Amino acid sequence: MNLSVAVVILNWNGKKLLQQFLPSVLQTTNAYTKIIVADNASTDDSVVFLQQQFPQVEVIVLPQNYGFAKGYNEALKNIQADIYVLLNSDVEVTPNWLYDIVALFENNENIGACQPKILNQINKSQFDYAGGSGGYLDKNGFPLARGRVFDILENDNGQYNTTTQIFWASGAALCIRSNLFHKLHGFEPYFFAHQEEIDLCWRLQLLGYQVMACPSSVVYHVGGATLNKANAQKTYLNFRNSLIMLCKNLPQQQKTFKLIQRLVFYKLAAFQYLITGKFAHSAAVLKAIWHTIGWKNKMENKSYLELERKPLNQLNGVIQKSSIWEYYIKGKKTFTDLQK
Repeated sequence: MNLSVAVVILNWNGKKLLQQFLPSVLQTTNAYTKIIVADNASTDDSVVFLQQQFPQVEVIVLPQNYGFAKGYNEALKNIQADIYVLLNSDVEVTPNWLYDIVALFENNENIGACQPKILNQINKSQFDYAGGSGGYLDKNGFPLARGRVFDILENDNGQYNTTTQIFWASGAALCIRSNLFHKLHGFEPYFFAHQEEIDLCWRLQLLGYQVMACPSSVVYHVGGATLNKANAQKTYLNFRNSLIMLCKNLPQQQKTFKLIQRLVFYKLAAFQYLITGKFAHSAAVLKAIWHTIGWKNKMENKSYLELERKPLNQLNGVIQKSSIWEYYIKGKKTFTDLQK
């Protein structure tokens, strides 16, 4: 490998996760790879633990908890490497997991970002929610992945082992060229967490670069280590950030219709949460809609303004169907079925 690599793990009160998974990451170190932990103002003894138990790991201590998006933006400002690997603290990696990914970058300068195949760390025969074997969008901008449609997770039987272009690479193990990360000014800080990697990969495609899945590289992800699915704040961030992402990146000729359509879906979701007794989640959806109205005044990263928007169906990794219709009405529960 001729490209230098920095594996950067963002940590917040994750001592137990570091203790469990950092050793597997350290085993992948070679002359071209450095391991860095960026601590997001943890209140546990993560930093002291790292200094005592893993002195070979560089530690960057951030002055406050910036969240996932701004936390990485701040941490990466002074890290020199050709490729950044943004790795969650709850990820277990496999031997040589970086080799094929770095080879893809070396062999094709048009590849901007890449992800490994991500399996569930608890059930290692099952795809993980956070990206599976590569992230896609449906025609309405809803995310899905090879191996995961909504909450249905498939078993990994080798059905998604092809290296292919995708729409978005998972933030659980996002590999990206450092110059492009900085050219696009990184993640949108306003997002705080959730959907920021989809937004970044969308902008990468608008810039003319490819996003790839490399299934010959395998990692295992715990998931939900910071905010689990039962947390209404997670619902709020997902709904808000997804809506803002459409506002940012769609061309004007598509934007109005798709935003109206999305708002209808959101109101239906809020009603479903309400009638099933999930009142905090129903309120979170409505708050997400309301907070999107004033988003332009709060956005710190304006790099999207410089990009030429393209219709969604002209980008790679878009399924030209409604995943909601296919899933709920036609009963298609797997990514393979959606493609038929």
